[in-house]
Amino acid sequence: MSIQQSDVLYTTVATAHNGRDGRVATDDGSLDVVVNPPKELGGSGAGTNPEQLFAAGYSACFQGALGVVARGLNADLTGSTVTARVGLGKNEDGFGIIVEISAAIPAVDAATARDLLERAHQVCPYSKATRGDVTVTLV
Repeated sequence: MSIQQSDVLYTTVATAHNGRDGRVATDDGSLDVVVNPPKELGGSGAGTNPEQLFAAGYSACFQGALGVVARGLNADLTGSTVTARVGLGKNEDGFGIIVEISAAIPAVDAATARDLLERAHQVCPYSKATRGDVTVTLV
């Protein structure tokens, strides 16, 4: 379900200069990074790239969603981590991305960890935004 502008609680603004081979910065200056295509795509690999930024954002957002779900179930997330593996490849429209989300949740058993992962995938805003257009695998 989409939200309306009146429902927005936070907005950030980022501007890219020279696309994949330049710089991207937020309007408040909290993020200002050089971006370069990875070596695998013919670039220098000297800076970060959009896929790395997406993986960082997705993993952080998913960890937050995991926390919301865990609190509701009184599950212990002590020492947990979430990893997002983002791949870029060609598809019928040009290029697309694929995502693999994994979590290490040492304080719970495997079945509980899997349940938490599935539930977090239903509430994570990044998961919702990619649903239908991006293949996301939970491992």
